[in-house]
Order: sequence, then structure tokens, then C-alpha cells
Amino acid sequence: MSDVSNHKPYYRELGGALALYMVMLVASLWYGHRLDNGPLQAIVYASPMLAFFLGVWAVVRQIRRSDEFMRKLSVEHLAITAGVTAGWTFTYGFLENAGFPRLSMFTVWPVMGAVWALLSIVDAIRHR
Repeated sequence: MSDVSNHKPYYRELGGALALYMVMLVASLWYGHRLDNGPLQAIVYASPMLAFFLGVWAVVRQIRRSDEFMRKLSVEHLAITAGVTAGWTFTYGFLENAGFPRLSMFTVWPVMGAVWALLSIVDAIRHR
């Protein structure tokens, strides 16, 4: 599955989801603060998650299109990423008890993304 042409549907699907996410994010921020606090505002603010789930769908489809070796690497990356992220969030949770500032849940995804990207780079170099 290392042939770049096999990745074109993935890039198209994920790129479309990311573009839609950006549009929905800007729109939700623009409209959300103009609404009164309540269910409608919450729905508007959470609406970019629809595009996020399209991105998840693109990743799942790419994994299913991949060969067995790439699936194995994907599962390994997911397991390691989950473990590192869990370790970081639990550690920081204890540090918050020691007076460290509370972090937003928005900090979790960048950690997960960075760990997954680092693992992907290391494995790409390892499996040349």
C-alpha cells in the first residue's frame, strides 16, 4: 500500500473533511457567540464535529483499503498513541492537584496527533 496512487482517495476524502471542518469551525464561531446561551448555541458550537467524523471515516476507510502490514502498523500506532496520551493526561491530572493550571480538553488531540505523526515518521524510516 505504499504506492502513492493508492493514497489518492484517502487524500481526497480527508482533505474534503478537513476543508469542511474549517468552514464549519469558522461559521460556528461566527454564529455561536451571537446566540443566547442554551441548546441551540451548544449545537452550533459542536457542529464542526460532523466534519471531524467524516475525517475519522476517511481514516477508517484508508486502513480498510490497506494491506495487512499497514493495518498492523496502524493498530500499533493507535495502541502506543493511546498509552502515551493516557499517561500524559493522568500525570497532568495529578499535577493539577499540585497547583498546575487546568488544561483544556483541546490539548489532548494535539498530543495524540503528535505522537501518531512521530510514530509514523519513525516507522517510515525504519521500513524503507
